[in-house]
Amino acid sequence: MESYDVIIVGAGASGVYASYELTKLRSKARVLMIDRGARLEKRLCPIKTGAVETCVKCDPCHIMNGYGGAGALSDGKYNITTQFGGDLHRYVGQGEALRLMEYVDEVLCSFGGAEAKLYSTTESNLKTIALQNNLHLLDAKVRHLGTDRNVRILERIFDYTKNRTEMLFERTVTDVDKTDEGFAIRTDRGERFCCKDLLLASGRSGSKWVSDVCRKFGIAMKSNRVDIGVRVELPAEIFKHITDAVYESKIVYKTDKYNDMVRTFCMNPYGEVVTENTNGIVTVNGHSYADPRLHTANTNFALLVSNKFTEPFKNSNEYGESIARLSNMLGGGVLLQRFGDLIKGRRSSAKRMEKSFTVPTLKAIPGDLSLVIPKRQLDNIIEMIYALDKIAPGTANEDTLLYGVEVKFYNSEAEVDGNLETAVKGLYALGDASGVTHSLSQASAGGVWVARKLAEKYAVC
Repeated sequence: MESYDVIIVGAGASGVYASYELTKLRSKARVLMIDRGARLEKRLCPIKTGAVETCVKCDPCHIMNGYGGAGALSDGKYNITTQFGGDLHRYVGQGEALRLMEYVDEVLCSFGGAEAKLYSTTESNLKTIALQNNLHLLDAKVRHLGTDRNVRILERIFDYTKNRTEMLFERTVTDVDKTDEGFAIRTDRGERFCCKDLLLASGRSGSKWVSDVCRKFGIAMKSNRVDIGVRVELPAEIFKHITDAVYESKIVYKTDKYNDMVRTFCMNPYGEVVTENTNGIVTVNGHSYADPRLHTANTNFALLVSNKFTEPFKNSNEYGESIARLSNMLGGGVLLQRFGDLIKGRRSSAKRMEKSFTVPTLKAIPGDLSLVIPKRQLDNIIEMIYALDKIAPGTANEDTLLYGVEVKFYNSEAEVDGNLETAVKGLYALGDASGVTHSLSQASAGGVWVARKLAEKYAVC
């Protein structure tokens, strides 16, 4: 059994930044990082390569797994804020959380991110316009790298850390056991490793695994939420006055009918709609690129309704999965519907889609989202679209496209202390797998925070 000081399970944002910080601080700790996905250069989605037109459910999904995690092939959007994206500030303090995110931004800039503009909601009058229309714009600074630049930066971080962090890819950690010295783990290839400190950083796609580990060690878990909604796609001109000013606008609306909260999420100007595979379930997402040559004529963003359940039901993720499975069953993957067809109570057909002035960027199956999304959530989404139409006229056009479903799964929140350490000494839960963070910035910041604590434990060179 090969021995390490630190093993990081998961090569997503939190794992990558933990590895980076331990390297930068010249820690003497022997570090191993394991991920069930592939190395960055091997993360090739068949849809992206043109080999197929629709998701073939690769196992594991190259979009969701591998070096850089789900954020690697995303549009590389880093939001510096504590108003959304997780609750890191509850553990490390408001000021420290922001300082950590600012530090992550500095690292990104040092590896090539300085070319990307840093946007801020405070530099726009959009907040006033939103309030005048009963909408609420959350405060944030946003660095949009673009999928292409984001990958280049991750390649440079990989090169920076590879001599001090051993990395194993295309391995799944199947067992975790406590030992007198720390922990012993086993992979699906029969490999066995031991360590003193173990970082659970497997991202959203590894949330079930983290929950299983926590249950095994008696670590308390607090039920989290699941967000269900659609991906909206419309001509970029409709939101241009917003995206040019703030790029990523997190807008929250409280519906009149149900008093529920609906929010925009992951806005991608001139971007494209994509699929992602989470544990065999195909859902929808969006990307955008820094290179103008890769821009499309459309902007896309999600509209999400948060669902948090009380007793006796606790498994919010299963609820979201059941809705996504229904969409997969009806459409073989992602469903697509024109807003005008939804309002008129009819399914979008291939013939109706041919007449759409808005050309979809993702090949999806025309259908009827009302057969998939529960009425309450769908009513909320429709009401939000009409609300957004007041500040971005054209949002409620007949040819606005809705892709479904978009589901954001959140791990049940693991009970950790201010160091993100569980009640089991040496076992840390960080990143989106912990339920503490939900964004690239906060997950990365959490990785830095834990690495600094470990660097204090292990002498520096």
